[in-house]
Amino acid sequence: MVKGNLKKSVATLIALFSLLVVGLLLAAPRQLTQAAQAGPVSLTAAGATFPYPIYSKWFDEYHKLHSDISINYASIGSGGGIQQLKAGTVDFGASDMPLNDKLLADFPFKVLQFPTVLGAVLPTYNIPGVSASLNFTPEALAGIYLGKITKWNDPAITGPNEGVNLPGEDIVVVHRSEGSGTTFVWTDYLSKVSADWKSRVGSGASVNWPVGLGGKGNEGVAGTIKQTPYSIGYVELIYALQSHMNYGTVKNSSGKFVKADLASVTAAGAGASRQMAKDIRVSITDPGEPSAYPICSFTYLLIPVKIADPVKLDTIKQFLHWMLTQGQNDAEPLAYARLPKEVVAIELTQISQIQ
Repeated sequence: MVKGNLKKSVATLIALFSLLVVGLLLAAPRQLTQAAQAGPVSLTAAGATFPYPIYSKWFDEYHKLHSDISINYASIGSGGGIQQLKAGTVDFGASDMPLNDKLLADFPFKVLQFPTVLGAVLPTYNIPGVSASLNFTPEALAGIYLGKITKWNDPAITGPNEGVNLPGEDIVVVHRSEGSGTTFVWTDYLSKVSADWKSRVGSGASVNWPVGLGGKGNEGVAGTIKQTPYSIGYVELIYALQSHMNYGTVKNSSGKFVKADLASVTAAGAGASRQMAKDIRVSITDPGEPSAYPICSFTYLLIPVKIADPVKLDTIKQFLHWMLTQGQNDAEPLAYARLPKEVVAIELTQISQIQ
């Protein structure tokens, strides 16, 4: 009887031990997954220099809120960001130029585009002895970049700037040297206001420039202008402000010379939400709004629709939601215009498409 009870007790213990082992083995994957999720998350991104000041601010702010999350962004130009995303070497990209159907078809995977803020591209110059804010007509800007207007005292420039003593020096034209969304915005505008520019050069992130020196990034163009007397170039508003550079007003389609500031940039994007309800990709250069600055653009994050890593998937979706809500409060202090609320609503719905 004792032996029988002993055998039963041993058998019971063996069974309980087996159940315990099986339970531990089954629980291990869940415990490992939870441990992995609790670890640090590092995302990489690359692209546009146009929004780099606010992206740098956002990624730093988000890291302060979530110390285990870091987003490393390479400000290499929209063209570089598109290529790196296409090659799969970054988690997401950034472009000031919305990707058309042809560009999207070149990707081996589907991509969603998320407008982040609005900004302005403006003519900035270095003319020794001239500190005035110059007025530029569309004809003058196109003529300068086509190489047809070569002197600062050309009537196309002096005419709208009575009382300003402009020198007879040669104009040194500066443009971007790499594929650039800022270049797309600039050439998109020139293509709309100048038939000659449209037929001879056209619009794009990279074009065959008729004249000029190349600078890499908004930073490179700004630096070249500051170092080169009698030069003119195009940069995003925040770069001109941060570098204390002279920049001009531009005559819009209503015939008004308008300075790039928060109000005029916001006005440029005011009517875009109706169009963006059908297609998030829009051009807002040369708008019809009388108070609008004419060379403005949304800038975009490029996000893959399918993200295999579940931790990165959740992190990117949560960041996008934060960027579209709390993050918008950082736009205006850095001279960007925040997104219209109608556009934010469209994008919040779009986040659910990322899987």
